Amino acid sequence: MKIVESLKWRYATKKFDPNKKLTPIQVDGILQVLNLTPTSYGLQPLKFLRIVNPEIREELVSASWNQRQVTDASDLIVICIENRFTEEDVDQFINRTASKRNEDAKTPRYDSFKKMLMKIVDWSKDDYQNWARKQAYIALGNLMTACAVEQIDACPMEGFDAKKYDEILGLDKLDLSSVLVCPIGFRSEDDRNSQLAKIRKEHHEIVIEIN
Repeated sequence: MKIVESLKWRYATKKFDPNKKLTPIQVDGILQVLNLTPTSYGLQPLKFLRIVNPEIREELVSASWNQRQVTDASDLIVICIENRFTEEDVDQFINRTASKRNEDAKTPRYDSFKKMLMKIVDWSKDDYQNWARKQAYIALGNLMTACAVEQIDACPMEGFDAKKYDEILGLDKLDLSSVLVCPIGFRSEDDRNSQLAKIRKEHHEIVIEIN
């Protein structure tokens, strides 16, 4: 499988070449991949920020444990969750679904579906955000796999100060919280990590077959 070779090629890039940039077509493709990420019920409680402004990216360095990937990579993606899930969100989702499928949203089947989704609205803040964060990690996995297939380097990052990111990016005004950061671009030729052997368990050590 080609994807296996692509995943063997990828690594968490520690040093990007700041002179190599993604093409507009590559950027658009990556953003489409993020939008196509599977989420629970297809609800997409996420937002994806593409940070373009170099001054903002420079400001984010100190909130990223001084990791220069955030400035040197071609693009910086911040994966965020929406802080709340409301009845309005449920109605918008149902109406969008019905419209796309040429169906009537005012039916018993959709009424039943809405009642099920309203349970999420009634969750505690912690329960909701824990659920939403799981969706963010699915998006990160999707992003890294797509980048590997397209020979685009990436560095998934949990090592950042989320509160400072939220402040610098003004996420409170958008009712969002940052969860993950992923610089993407092209590795520098002198990134020694690109030459290191990939360390993984043997197949039989991690895969259990139950017959």
